[in-house]
Amino acid sequence: MSALLDHLPELWQGLIVTLQLIAASFLGAAVLAVLVTALRVSPVRVLRALGTVYVETFQNLPLLVLLVLAVFGLPEIGIQADLLETAIVVIAVYQAAYFAEALRSGVNSVAKGQGEAARAIGLTFSQSLRHVILPQALRTVVQPIGNLFIALAMNTSLAAAVGIVDLTAAANRVNLVEAQPIPIFVGAGLAYALIAACAGFVTGRLERKLVILR
Repeated sequence: MSALLDHLPELWQGLIVTLQLIAASFLGAAVLAVLVTALRVSPVRVLRALGTVYVETFQNLPLLVLLVLAVFGLPEIGIQADLLETAIVVIAVYQAAYFAEALRSGVNSVAKGQGEAARAIGLTFSQSLRHVILPQALRTVVQPIGNLFIALAMNTSLAAAVGIVDLTAAANRVNLVEAQPIPIFVGAGLAYALIAACAGFVTGRLERKLVILR
């Protein structure tokens, strides 16, 4: 326990970086997922194919491989970027594939008559998707999105492998000094568990609220 208390500032700073990774990556993944979902349900075959290729590609590549390629590969071709920003973009692009599939399942659960009614009153595809379909679809996928958020939070720990000093990397550095892996990594694990528990609590409350509003 003393090892945790002695190095609390380093661990706290690592936690702050982890929370930044989670928040920024989630926001980026959510925005990109909406765009990919629009492609996946588009009436244009080419756009549907593009959306499918995106999802299939990123769902079948390990996140760690993408992080390594971006962090160490991009500078080789002359593209320089901030390390944290690079990790955020990679995680967002990767997780968007999963978010998009969850959102597409919600779109498919909306009754076809809703889309037909939207077209009947003169709404375009994008307007009906934005004002009619997506709002209803989001209500049905709150829990899956919450689970994916937790998965994203856990996946941010992989950023430590490419040099980002997040909570995982900070815990590892402290352990190299103190050589007390059990209290140090149990403490870090509890922090991740608390993040997941908070996400689960918020998701549950939000899901119940949206069900009541239906």
